[in-house]
Amino acid sequence: MNDRAGDHPGRRALVVRGGWEGHQPVAATDLFVPFLQSRGFAVRIEEFNDVYADAGVMAETDLIVQSVTMSEISADALSGLRDAVAAGTGLAGWHGGIADSYRNSADYLQLIGGQFATHPANAPGDRVGDESDNFLPHTIEMTPLGRDHEITRGIGDIDLVTEQYWVLHDDLNDVLATTTHPVQPYHPWHRPITSPAVWTRAWGSGRIFVATPGHSVDVLQDERVRTVIERGMLWAARERL
Repeated sequence: MNDRAGDHPGRRALVVRGGWEGHQPVAATDLFVPFLQSRGFAVRIEEFNDVYADAGVMAETDLIVQSVTMSEISADALSGLRDAVAAGTGLAGWHGGIADSYRNSADYLQLIGGQFATHPANAPGDRVGDESDNFLPHTIEMTPLGRDHEITRGIGDIDLVTEQYWVLHDDLNDVLATTTHPVQPYHPWHRPITSPAVWTRAWGSGRIFVATPGHSVDVLQDERVRTVIERGMLWAARERL
């Protein structure tokens, strides 16, 4: 495995995409391939996560960009993914493609550090029966760490109307931004819930980056969201921002 450091020739990115088609894994990842190539990455695209079990491929990979919502992962593939990240490969993704993958795998959830639980919906009387029922106006608020971190510095808070993820998480995450779910009379919780919306995580010698915004291509095309994700991918790969 190479030294994973700095901008130099021969950097390799592996894009793994698939799972639930509602998150448009092909169109979503295609948005970022030209950016990675412009930064000198040779990009390999795989439609199945079986590639994680290929030790030779993983040893040559500097950055994994995953967009696989739900789906399943074999024990060998998961072991290969965890081993690669621990050895120094960066791992990055957004929304359900990383925070709602492989729900039945506790070892994957531990690796990522945050798991989608729900996205609260509009008031029952305002629902029309399609995905827009889950599109709520909300704010992605930078934390003190996020205001100074190289991934999110200068971005400021982000107002969106899209799915607002409620994420179960642990204290190993370095949280760069949060979002707060308010109390509504039609919801069963009794106080506001604040969830991480952008975080990083150290795993062995590797870096993990997760952003929960990104339900659809139009959200990913928001300049602020796209900038955070592009910076997050470079940070995970230890590239200079």
